This record gives sequence, structure tokens and C-alpha cells, in this order.
Amino acid sequence: MRKLFGLIALSVLLAVAGTAAAQDTIKIGATEPLSGTFKDIGERYLEGVVYAAKVINESGGLLGKKVEVIPIDSELKPDVATRKAQNLILKDGVKFFCGGTGSSVGAAMSQLAEKQNVIMFTYGMDASSMTGEKCNKNFFRPGGSTDGRSFALAQLIAKKGYKSVGIIAQDYSFGKEAVAAFKKKLAEIAPRTKIVAELYHPAGTKDYAPYASQLIAAKPEVIFTPNWGNDLTLLLKQGRPMGMKQKVFSYYINDEVMIKTLGDDRLIVGDMGAEVYVLSIPNKKNQEFVQKFYKDKGYYPTWLRGKSYMATMFWAEAVKKAGTTDVAAVIKAWEGLSYDGIAGTWTMRACDHQAQTPYWVVEIVKNNKFFKQHAFEGPATMIPAKDVSVPCEQTGCKMK
Repeated sequence: MRKLFGLIALSVLLAVAGTAAAQDTIKIGATEPLSGTFKDIGERYLEGVVYAAKVINESGGLLGKKVEVIPIDSELKPDVATRKAQNLILKDGVKFFCGGTGSSVGAAMSQLAEKQNVIMFTYGMDASSMTGEKCNKNFFRPGGSTDGRSFALAQLIAKKGYKSVGIIAQDYSFGKEAVAAFKKKLAEIAPRTKIVAELYHPAGTKDYAPYASQLIAAKPEVIFTPNWGNDLTLLLKQGRPMGMKQKVFSYYINDEVMIKTLGDDRLIVGDMGAEVYVLSIPNKKNQEFVQKFYKDKGYYPTWLRGKSYMATMFWAEAVKKAGTTDVAAVIKAWEGLSYDGIAGTWTMRACDHQAQTPYWVVEIVKNNKFFKQHAFEGPATMIPAKDVSVPCEQTGCKMK
């Protein structure tokens, strides 16, 4: 009997200890593809979130509690992501989720967040509809959107005086919304510039020869693409040898894995992009962040890592301002909040939960300060947030 009572007492103590540990931890589920074709994208986004948690925890935690990141392999499938997230909500009481890969996954997670009254935020799911007609009070985007990035690249092309553009994009909500925003802005600021080709292909396409042939035949001066990951790699790797020599203006031209995979810097040197985070942002906070990350890791917080780090730190500021992890309080605290971080000042607009962010324009150059072995970002120049902003009344968002 003494042994039995001892086991019961031990079980009670362990349960109490487990409950106490849970109360001393703020959990955040990071929804990324951690397997499959786009695994490298998901892993880098996740690393930025984990590093932000590390910095927060080393600084005393968040509201005196440790931040714990729970990786969720979405497999880039909306149903898989929501099923796993639902399980964490019901079994572990997780209130916060984030993710950067796949606007279709983001849209599903946004709906789940509203249904279960948790918070979902994204630093890379850019389809504008998520803070537009599909917006809801439980979804935040501390990062860029297809509107902002397409507007920035349209301005860049117009400023350089190009008169014809070829377009190629992935055939799903993100690609279509990116192209629509680009065409809208280009028509507004450079009405004489013609779209001579507009092509769409399935995400994960392996053979780009038919698309490259059509682009080459259309003879555009430049090419615009929101393609990312392997879809950008193969477009350049297969299209360039066929004669697709035009300068490419891309959402994600500063993807270091893509550049390495190309194997030939000549395929990408001179191409340009616009991002909410690049390594070469010339402010003190970013320079200190880059140096510390490199010291800790032995490599740079390129592209995705910097974006997810900045967004996670912004989320932490909202929780800190709320003074609690209560979802309603955090929502209220985040609305209208400004955060001055490594990528400049971001302000979370209350009307649609879309952060108003500057964009940083870079050209891929052979000689750069970060990598000797391959081409990468040159100096960054800023396009202010006000120049790429969409007025609230034009977004289609009707926050409930």
C-alpha cells in the first residue's frame, strides 16, 4: 500500500510540475513545409522563429515566461496544417501560430484561428486577399504582401524606363494576386509599358522549356516573376541556356539556396528584387543582428531567417504590450503598434492587420560583402511604406 500511495503521490507531483511548466511557457506553433520539395524554405523560416525565441529567452523571456517554438510540418497542405494545429490547440492549449510558406496554407490557418479564437501570423504568405476580402481579427501579417512587393517592383521597372515586360507566375492564389497587383501598378505609373506575355504554370513544375520558349518569342525587355524556391531555380537554370537573357525582376531573387543551386552566377547577376528584409539593410540594428547571428551560427541570417525573426519579435512586442497571453488583449495591443527593428519601422494597421513596411531593393552582384563563393545582394535602397501602401478602403477587408 505504501508503494501504491507513493506512486500516486509521485504522479500528482509530476502532473502539478507539468502544469506549472506549461504555465511558465508561451508556446507558438510554426507551420512550415519541413519535408518535400520546399523543405529548404520551411526550415529557414523556422530557424528565424527559433532564433527570435532564443533572443527573447536570453533576455529574460516574454512576460517572464520562456517562449517555446513547436515545429509543425504542413507538408504544404492546408488540411494537414490545420489538423495538426487543431490538435495542439485542443491538447496543449496553444494560442499562437505562425508560418511563411504557402498562401493556401495561410488562408486555411486563418480560418482555423478565427474558429478557435487563437492568433495566426505570417511573415511570408503574401497573397493580399488574406488581409483583404478574407481578413479576420485573428490573422495578422507582420511582413509583406503581394500588393506591396508587386508595387515596389513595378515602380522599379517604370523608373528604369523599360517599355515591355514578360510575366511568368505559379498558377495559384499567390501567383495570380502578385501578377494582378503588378499589372495594376504598372498601368497606373507607366501606361505605355506593354505586357507582351503572361504565363502561369503549376507550382512544382519540372519542365520550363515550353514557358521559356514563349517568353523568348515574346521578346520582352525584362521579365517579372513572383516565383519562389525550386520554381525560380528551374526557370533560370533551364531558360537561360535557351536564350532567355532578359533581366529578371523577382520577388525572391536573393534566395541564397537558389543562387547556389544554379551553379553559375552568370544566370542571375544583374537581376533585381524587392524584399521586406535583406542582409544589406544599412541600419545599426540590422548590422548588429547580422553580426550576432553569424557569431552564434557561423553563417548569415539570409532572407527567410531575417523575415521570420523580425515578425516574431514584432509579435512578442504585442504580447509584451498586452501584458498577458489573452488572445483578445493581444489582438487589441497589436493593432496600431509600431516596431522599430532590423528591417526598419513596421506598423500594424488596425483596419486589416497588414503591417505597413518599407521594401528594400537589391541587385544581385558578383562582388558582395557576404559571400565570396557566389553572387549575392548588393547595397539595399529603401522604398518607403507609404509608396507601396494600399488604402484600407481598397483592400476589401471588412473586419468583424
